[in-house]
Amino acid sequence: MALAQWVEFFEELQHVRGRSLNTVMAYRRDLELYDEFKEQKTDPLEFFLFLQKKGLSVRSQARVVSSVRTYLRFLQSRGEDVSEINQLRPPKVNAKLPQALTIDEFHRLLDACRVDDPLKSARNHMTLMMLFGLGCRVSELVQADLFDYREAEQVLQLKGKGGKERIVPLTQRLAQELRTYLEHVRPHLVKGEQKSILVNERGHRPSRVDIWRWLAAWSAKAGFEDVVGPHRFRHGCATALLEAGADLRSIQLLLGHASIQTTQIYTSVSFKHLQETVDEHHPLSDIRPNVRIPEV
Repeated sequence: MALAQWVEFFEELQHVRGRSLNTVMAYRRDLELYDEFKEQKTDPLEFFLFLQKKGLSVRSQARVVSSVRTYLRFLQSRGEDVSEINQLRPPKVNAKLPQALTIDEFHRLLDACRVDDPLKSARNHMTLMMLFGLGCRVSELVQADLFDYREAEQVLQLKGKGGKERIVPLTQRLAQELRTYLEHVRPHLVKGEQKSILVNERGHRPSRVDIWRWLAAWSAKAGFEDVVGPHRFRHGCATALLEAGADLRSIQLLLGHASIQTTQIYTSVSFKHLQETVDEHHPLSDIRPNVRIPEV
């Protein structure tokens, strides 16, 4: 790798800034593209054409450029001359509204997650309930341990991005189902001294791949064209809370967003749903126009 202070940058990312391993690896992939480009070209403005030829979408290009700018700012802080930082501006990306999981879609998945083994069916059911009920990231779900659950307070402590921890309240229904699962289901599935709340087929902590594999199987069984990914549960939870009257600050704390601006995207989702509801159910929607414009 020809990039300057490569090792020092990744050490700061992981040990000083507390970025997760997945985030660090994403930075590495992006900077490897930049390093490949630097071996061929010297004009920073040609980097965008290089990324296009690699087949990257505008959104992916924006992510790569953002990673490179983070690296260049790190070099700046170490006294390096990085004039190209002013020429590398992320392309404008139109904000894409998150596709929220609806309650009807959730029930379809609940039906589809049932298998012949009642214990595994209960584990599958618990997985879906926690994804939708907590609005958590899949990485947070698989890291949740027994001691993170405080039964008396009905809360769960989650480990979010950058090692940040937050306390998430459980609904009465979710707390009851979690208690039943921990007392009557998990002991028959777990192997050894495993501390994770959820367990996979081998009785160990599930990986993110395990969760995606389960969701893919249940999505196909339920008749979905595409896999219902974990983030759709997260969006569905946030959107449902907003439409029920929860304030943005509470939703921000629940989801673990660092900025309230990230949470505000759900106001667009909720307003879009309101527009569709009004258009479908308002009595004026069925009235035909009967206004004649006078000729001038």
